Amino acid sequence: MGEELSGHHADRIQAAIASDAAAKSALVASWRRSSNLHRLDPADCSPPRYLSETELREARQRIEPLIRVAQSSLDRLYLAVGGVGCCVLLADREGVPVERRGAPTDDKTFHAWGLWTGSVWNEESQGTNGIGTCLVEQRPLTIHRDQHFHTRNTGLSCTTAPIHDHEGELVAALDVSSCRADLTEAFTNLISVAVVDAARRIEAENFRMAFPKARIVLAPATEKNSGALIAVDADDLVIGATRSAQLALGITRKSLQKPIPAADLLGWTPSGTEVLAEAERGVLQRALARTGGNVSAAAEALGISRATLHRKLNRLDVHKSH
Repeated sequence: MGEELSGHHADRIQAAIASDAAAKSALVASWRRSSNLHRLDPADCSPPRYLSETELREARQRIEPLIRVAQSSLDRLYLAVGGVGCCVLLADREGVPVERRGAPTDDKTFHAWGLWTGSVWNEESQGTNGIGTCLVEQRPLTIHRDQHFHTRNTGLSCTTAPIHDHEGELVAALDVSSCRADLTEAFTNLISVAVVDAARRIEAENFRMAFPKARIVLAPATEKNSGALIAVDADDLVIGATRSAQLALGITRKSLQKPIPAADLLGWTPSGTEVLAEAERGVLQRALARTGGNVSAAAEALGISRATLHRKLNRLDVHKSH
């Protein structure tokens, strides 16, 4: 990369940092963090640092369950973007890619750029970049070419989305990167949709794996918080919620440490008598469904007499639906 281009990029960043733009622009705020907080030089053309094999193995082990869950989503995302010269990276919360998808013919190029497992892409090391800045700001974003802090990285276009674990804690970042000069900003917008969708699938599958015996319910949410899932146990108590659900329903990780009736959380708060009646009605309806509407068989399954079951069915109007 020429010295003139390097100097021009560095000058542009320094001018933006010195202005009031950081108060209005998230990008300039990241540039300012890179320069003032992390003491990085935008003209630096050093390649990313790589972890040792032992360090990378330990990093993978720390999020091994998530890596397993993510496999099919990584494959699906790569099928969507691999044909246009992109690679897919799953990075841990330290900004280190621990899983990757890419075309073998591009391996040499991507490795030279540092788009490889074991490289370190946190903002502290590389300044403004897709993975590192996404982890700091905890939101989907694209860092396109000269939006990168380091001059060396201005040939890259990186689109990244955060991944939160079953408790709503930031645990990883999903990234699609390209070093093709003809990748337009318009096309990166399409890539962004695919990346965010894949990140949500990974979060949802990880959430289901964390609560294997629970009923997973899609909570009412705005489009911004789509993917809001809650885990409900056999007593209809909420035992878990994704980060999207926590934001949509106004609950916290701390509040989930105490039992929360699902009906209350989802906005249905009948009286105690109605709750008992609905619970009993549900038990009877399920018993009848399992026996194909056979009252005698349902009574036997419930451990009550046929006459008792009939009285309950009449009282609760269950018979009208069978």
